[in-house]
Amino acid sequence: MAKYTDAKCRQCRREGCKLYLKGDRCFTEKCSQDKHPFPPGQHGHARKKVSEYAIQLREKQKTKRAYGLLEKQFRGYFTRAEMQKGVTGTNLLILLERRLDNVIYRLGFANSRNQARQLVRHGIFTLNGKGVNIPSLQVRVGDTIEVPEAKRTIPVLAQAQEVIARRGCPAWLEADGSAFKGVVKALPERSDIQFQVNEQLIVELYSK
Repeated sequence: MAKYTDAKCRQCRREGCKLYLKGDRCFTEKCSQDKHPFPPGQHGHARKKVSEYAIQLREKQKTKRAYGLLEKQFRGYFTRAEMQKGVTGTNLLILLERRLDNVIYRLGFANSRNQARQLVRHGIFTLNGKGVNIPSLQVRVGDTIEVPEAKRTIPVLAQAQEVIARRGCPAWLEADGSAFKGVVKALPERSDIQFQVNEQLIVELYSK
């Protein structure tokens, strides 16, 4: 499967906003988006005429990169969102938020979504008491995500309490850092998603 292997900070600079792909580094003075707030490459400073299609494409690319998905995966989520009742754009964002790797990141057990994905694939977490290694799994109301006691000594997880206290936890989730445990209290709503995105532009792009 295709994989992006270039510097992650280039993605943030290309989209013109922080995607928080490097976790806590994005909050420090080392953040490339803060130091170089223009697109990468020799033509980064050039003024370009932006078309309607380009605006829609950038919004889609920004969302896709923030959640760490490839085009085929992202298009699959859009198709599912389109088939559901309600507003397609909102359905899309909710499906992305409900991914297991995103939930672990939101709970504070990982520094970034990419790190959360790696931890899930290595079988670090349990879902409702059962081992799980599928990052794309959709969580449901009442699901309990926990780290078995034998795996709580991993340095990344040992910092969980500090991360939760610093970053906070969305209202639809409940995190207990001391117990290495998180609970899905409700499904996310559009107001719970703080990521700055105009999902209607994505719908317009795919509807052409």
